[in-house]
Amino acid sequence: MRRLRFLTSRHRAPSTNRALGLLLAFNAGAVNAGGFLVLHMYTSHMTGFASQLADGLVLGNTKLLLNALGAVLAFLSGAAVCAVLVNWGRQHHLHSVYALPLLLEAALMFPFGLMGAVTLTWATPFAVPLTVLLLSFIMGLQNAVASKTSGGSIRTTHMTGNITDLGIELGKMLYWNGRAATADSAVRHDHSRMQRAAGLIGMFVLGGAVGALGFKYIGFVCVIPLAALLLALSIPPFMRDMPRSGLLLRRQPRG
Repeated sequence: MRRLRFLTSRHRAPSTNRALGLLLAFNAGAVNAGGFLVLHMYTSHMTGFASQLADGLVLGNTKLLLNALGAVLAFLSGAAVCAVLVNWGRQHHLHSVYALPLLLEAALMFPFGLMGAVTLTWATPFAVPLTVLLLSFIMGLQNAVASKTSGGSIRTTHMTGNITDLGIELGKMLYWNGRAATADSAVRHDHSRMQRAAGLIGMFVLGGAVGALGFKYIGFVCVIPLAALLLALSIPPFMRDMPRSGLLLRRQPRG
């Protein structure tokens, strides 16, 4: 529990940012791939939904437009809620400043794992079931957490940036400087950046495989272990804040 406390501590370090990012990338990959088997769409893929939004406008396809609008607004709302929670936690000097959004994510994923199939039948104004909006909100919430903890250098719910970073560093690594290159002008790759990008991609793919297998063979309940992981990350710093916020009963002095 001590190590888990440091992963979501308000005091950040590159090592804890990387470790938290890897765990969140695994979680995002599992939810995203599993959600695709159920919904036939990737709920963290905002680039695709933004393109779909444009297509719906041009084609005059109201359903296509509403689908994309709902997902984008849900993702946007998740990121906004994360920002509100983190900034509120900072102003109140809480240990759980970054744990609060993850605690909310876990709170949403637990009931989803237990009765997610029911949400497929709940209609919304956006011509998609509640499941799409819920998963998009969760992905927006989580992506904002990773971004806030790392200063924007780590994103866990989509891999476009990570694959781009990996490609850039591979190109720099393979570049032949030649004899004419001076020490100052020589091209050198950033090993830590390459390692970080490769790790996030690997964990996302691994999580995707686990999520796809879980949804295929046991259904929505496979989300429960993922929610438990987020809960384990969130609880230690949250517990440190409880006495200060008056949520725990303090011993009263005996008269």
